[in-house]
Amino acid sequence: MKKSLYVLSALLCLVIFISCGKTEKNNLTAKPTSNSKQMDKNVYGIKVKDIDGKDVDLSEYKGKVLMIVNVASKCGNTPQYESLEKLYSSYKSKGFEILAFPCNDFGGQEPGTNEEIKQFCTSTYNVDFRLFDKVKVLGDDKSKLYEKLTTTAEPAGDVKWNFEKFIIDKNGNIVKRVGSKVNPMTEDVVKTIEEELSKS
Repeated sequence: MKKSLYVLSALLCLVIFISCGKTEKNNLTAKPTSNSKQMDKNVYGIKVKDIDGKDVDLSEYKGKVLMIVNVASKCGNTPQYESLEKLYSSYKSKGFEILAFPCNDFGGQEPGTNEEIKQFCTSTYNVDFRLFDKVKVLGDDKSKLYEKLTTTAEPAGDVKWNFEKFIIDKNGNIVKRVGSKVNPMTEDVVKTIEEELSKS
C-alpha cells in the first residue's frame, strides 16, 4: 500500500513538473513578440504635415533613403543647412531625401512662423529639400514621429539639441542616429547613406 502511494505521489510530481515546464516555455516564447513591438523601428504609416500644411504619410517615401533632422534658424548649428543642401544635391538623384522639421524646443531658436522659416531657408541657404511643419520633439506634446525616433533608435533617448539626424533605410527602418554637432557631410554619415542607397 505504501509502495502504491509512493508511486502515485511520484507520478503526480512528474505531471506537475511537466505542466510547469510547458507554462514557462509558453511564457518565454511570448516575450519576443512583446519586445519586437517595442523595438519596431519603422516610420511608415506616421502622418505629418509639410511646411505648407499638406498631409504627408511617410510611407510615400518607400524605396528612398531618408535623413530626418530637427532644424532651427537661430542656432549655432544653423550653418549645417549648407552641408545638408550639399548632401541632398549629391544624392537626391540616387533616391535620397532630407526631411527637415523646424523645432523651437531648444533655446527658442526657431521662433518664426512656417512662412518665415521657409523664406529664411530658401533665401539664405537655397534649401531645396523638403521642409515640414514646426514640431515638438520634447515633452508631453512630442510628435508621433519623434516619439518613434527617440524610443527605438540606438541609442534611445530624447533629442539633445537642434540638427540631430536620423537615417532611415529604404524600408522605413531607423538605421543610424547622428548627433547635432556632427556635420552632415562627415565621412561616416556619407558612408552610411551610400551603403543604404546601394541596397536593393
